[in-house]
Amino acid sequence: MPETISSIAQLEACIGVAGLPVKMKIIDHLDATAAGWIAASPVAFLGLAAEDGPRVCVAGGPAGFASVPDAATLRVPLAAIDAPGALQPGQGAGVLFLIPGVGETLRANGRVKALTDAAVLIAVEECFVHCAKALIRSDFWGPAPGPVPTDPAAFVDAARFLALATMDQDGRIDISPKGDPAGLLIRMDGARATLAERPGNRLAFGYRNMIEQPKVAALAVIPGALSVVTLAGQAHLTTDEAVRAAFVVDEKTPILATVIEGAAPALNTSPALERAGLWRAPPPARSRAGLVFR
Repeated sequence: MPETISSIAQLEACIGVAGLPVKMKIIDHLDATAAGWIAASPVAFLGLAAEDGPRVCVAGGPAGFASVPDAATLRVPLAAIDAPGALQPGQGAGVLFLIPGVGETLRANGRVKALTDAAVLIAVEECFVHCAKALIRSDFWGPAPGPVPTDPAAFVDAARFLALATMDQDGRIDISPKGDPAGLLIRMDGARATLAERPGNRLAFGYRNMIEQPKVAALAVIPGALSVVTLAGQAHLTTDEAVRAAFVVDEKTPILATVIEGAAPALNTSPALERAGLWRAPPPARSRAGLVFR
């Protein structure tokens, strides 16, 4: 197998194919469970399509800052979004919702159908619950001790969680969570960022997008910090053994690595993370099954 994955056939030979039970969890609307999840969430990562590639930012506030006017629509207040100026009607949009203390995430993808003076309305085309591995591996709900790096590259190297936005040729967005211990998730080397890719649900939406259209954007988080680093560039997937060997965790080597070329990390304060208050107190010990959705 070539080191660079350049076709879907090569990708599936490497990671396999998602089983039918996984695919059946994907729905084309926001059901009662999704609406309850959104009502309980104080933070989300928002990916948006643009001509020069996807963009990603944080949205957040008190739990329930976003809402579900109907089963086909997600409403997010503009005041809750760190970078609302990037929004445009018709563009692809993907949203990744988190709930404190819950390992799984909710993903909702679609297109911006309307912008008002107060909110963006997203027409939802795809919705599903994502597995808990990224949040568990990153210990997302446990704030990092010590000072937060102020150098963007050092911040990236210390990040434990990352939201990766990819898009296909038609501008459909997917935003995927990634998590690992500090130093073993993503590393900068000049203008190149390398990201470990661990086994997941094999839906591989992001991987497929990268093969089809290589422009990506990423947002790196150090749990407990109120700053984030964003970076963007041209990405490719590699099976290069030397690259993957640098990201071994618990004697497990990642199956792939994403290499982002031309990445220029930018460090910014995130008002959305501050409003969300994720690390002000220990999160409640609860699971998805323990949530009560009304």
